Amino acid sequence: MKWIETRVEVEGENNLSAIELVSNIFYDLGVKGLVIEEPCMKMVEEWADDAVVPFDRYAVVGYFPRMDMDTTSDKFDQLEKELAGLKGRSGINYKISSFVIDEEDWAESWKKYFWPERISRYIIVKPTWREYHVESDEIVLEIDPGMAFGTGTHPTTRLCLNMIETYIKNGDTVLDVGTGSGILMIAAAKLGSKKVWGVDNDPVAVEIAGKNMLQNNIHSDIFKTFSGNLVDVVKEPFHLVVANILSHIIIELLDDIKFVLAENGIFVGSGIIEENRDAVIEKMISMGFEILEVRSRQSWVAIAGKLKKE
Repeated sequence: MKWIETRVEVEGENNLSAIELVSNIFYDLGVKGLVIEEPCMKMVEEWADDAVVPFDRYAVVGYFPRMDMDTTSDKFDQLEKELAGLKGRSGINYKISSFVIDEEDWAESWKKYFWPERISRYIIVKPTWREYHVESDEIVLEIDPGMAFGTGTHPTTRLCLNMIETYIKNGDTVLDVGTGSGILMIAAAKLGSKKVWGVDNDPVAVEIAGKNMLQNNIHSDIFKTFSGNLVDVVKEPFHLVVANILSHIIIELLDDIKFVLAENGIFVGSGIIEENRDAVIEKMISMGFEILEVRSRQSWVAIAGKLKKE
């Protein structure tokens, strides 16, 4: 299958805010998943000596399936129109580029950036194609994202993984909303969850998440992956619900979260930029959540809250 890779570089007073606004435009145009690029100022300690530093600019990259010329042209006309409007309203400068790629080429091209990396005291994220010597107390998550999204190296995913490690209890049930590559599901299963479900609106991500679970020797009896609109396809409660997505989607999602949280269940939301932190907290409190913790990393925020008894 061929895809059109569309890259929007941004520059403004708040580059993370610009990234979220551009991401919203892509989502409205029907892109199922995005790659967010942020400048890497230094090598991560656990990277190998020959690892490549990933990015030097802030950018959002979306992948559109290549369709007929009229449909493709309409998508790009709308993208250009929305970006021009964003520049007029917010003063965000942008540069857009696109080219056609094969799925196989995309899946291979970025692999040079992905190396084993320590995410927390115990959790290591390891690409399936890299070697890593495992210490006795380490929990290794083997990941091959393919055309899904979520390698564990972005600050939002690191925050989410650390919060799962903090709040999960042995035997808990866990729901991952917007599962992507399934990395949060794998962590939950390896940290003692007895049932892990993942939902994503991208069928490709759902397929890859299932493959990654099996790659990590997670028995098929304890996990399920679903394609659907967030929690619409889930009809039972979970002890822990996690969502590593954008701020505005979390705010919308919170209206339904209470229907999939067990009594005294915990919700962890990540993918939140600093300036939207208070809006998410206010919405959580209005829904009956007690805020347990707020963590920040590189201007991204994760929030944990417990749904109080009514």
